[in-house]
Amino acid sequence: MNKTATRAYAATEWITRFAYVNLLWIGFSILGLVVFGFFPATISMFAITRKWAMGETDIPIFQTFMNTYKSEFIKSNCLGAIIAIILGLIVFNLVLIQNMGNGFFEVIQIPIYMFMFAAGLTILFMFSVYVHYELTLLQIIKNSFLMMIIHPIENLVIISGLAAVFFVVKFVPGLGFFFAGSISAAIVMATCYLVFKKVDKRKQLIT
Repeated sequence: MNKTATRAYAATEWITRFAYVNLLWIGFSILGLVVFGFFPATISMFAITRKWAMGETDIPIFQTFMNTYKSEFIKSNCLGAIIAIILGLIVFNLVLIQNMGNGFFEVIQIPIYMFMFAAGLTILFMFSVYVHYELTLLQIIKNSFLMMIIHPIENLVIISGLAAVFFVVKFVPGLGFFFAGSISAAIVMATCYLVFKKVDKRKQLIT
């Protein structure tokens, strides 16, 4: 088999893997009635992309996904409840501020948007921290925030990667059904894994 054929086969294999994981993510989210299935399915997807980032590319995808989904169902939903509260407070504050009038909103909108930006990135780190370390929910939140704050370059990589996925899916919507979730998770997890290696060397983890 020549190099071109080998590369084509490898590319096809990875495309299939990403599509399969994305479909599992959607399917298991629906299995949990979305509300209770989304976060366990997302954690399961990150668990698989973590294995890939670590070089373990031949793992049994379905078994790994299913085992993680079942074992982390309750804890991941507890994390999901915290994330939902944070997002709910952000939305509530934005609506409240906008209704107070333009003058007041202009004064505090920058801190609000900064908070939203930091909260959004922290949430992205949470999923990766969750699957990589054995930590309590409070420790997951604290360490995710710390890593987000002290690694601005990685933040830009994550934002750029997710923006690229967004624009591709926007122009080719059909790809979103097969790849949006899994590709996004892989981008976030691969970037966070680089952060984890730096953190582990410096032993900056908060316990």
